[in-house]
Amino acid sequence: MTAAAILLTVLLTAVISGVLGMAGGLMLMAVLASILPVTGAMILHGAVQATSNGARFLFLRDRMMWSVLPWYGIGAAIAVLLFVSIAFVPEPALVLIVVGSFPWIARLLPALRGLDVRNRHTATFCGLTVTGAQLLAGASGPLLDAFYLETKVDRRTIVATKAFTQTVGHLLKIGYYVWVSRTVLPELPDDRLSPWLIAGGMALAVAGARIGTRLLDRFDDRQFRRVTGPVILALGAVCVLKGVRDLLAS
Repeated sequence: MTAAAILLTVLLTAVISGVLGMAGGLMLMAVLASILPVTGAMILHGAVQATSNGARFLFLRDRMMWSVLPWYGIGAAIAVLLFVSIAFVPEPALVLIVVGSFPWIARLLPALRGLDVRNRHTATFCGLTVTGAQLLAGASGPLLDAFYLETKVDRRTIVATKAFTQTVGHLLKIGYYVWVSRTVLPELPDDRLSPWLIAGGMALAVAGARIGTRLLDRFDDRQFRRVTGPVILALGAVCVLKGVRDLLAS
């Protein structure tokens, strides 16, 4: 029953991400974290999300903003090196609060409304903070989307570029938590995290990404931006509330 619930969640969240270019990973992480140990949840989440985002990128690869990648990669590399240097295994409550607050701060403070990932400094900072958030809390959707608030490109370009950078981030997350689970915080084997579950999740992630990108064609750019703005803020609020609840419960 647990495996069936995980697989259904994978499919639904992949469809949501295919339409909006976000949100699904955060929802999936919330479910996995309540079922599996931290390292297991991070590895399964990373495998599913890397597959989902990778498939979404392949479906929209001709719209990728390649100029963003070198600077984003520099920031991501710095984040990984920092985590490896301290071999940190996170308590995600405070991170959820910070990540969830970011889109609200970006909306409320005029100085942050100019974030545009096409700027090399913004792209580097995006790679550093988003990859750091992925390593800390598994998902980084609300934080990532704040960097695209003023990126004046069409919806397919936004979805394709976010999908590629998220794929890279999730692969880095898998590598980090495999290393952590073997060297820093060994855990007892969990039979719920089987190769079949991982393979099934990856297959459904591709199917969900295909369905979602098909549904994306039903939106125009104006509708896309009108929908994604409130969703970003709502997800940010959910992150903050969950973080506060977890912090108070610990």
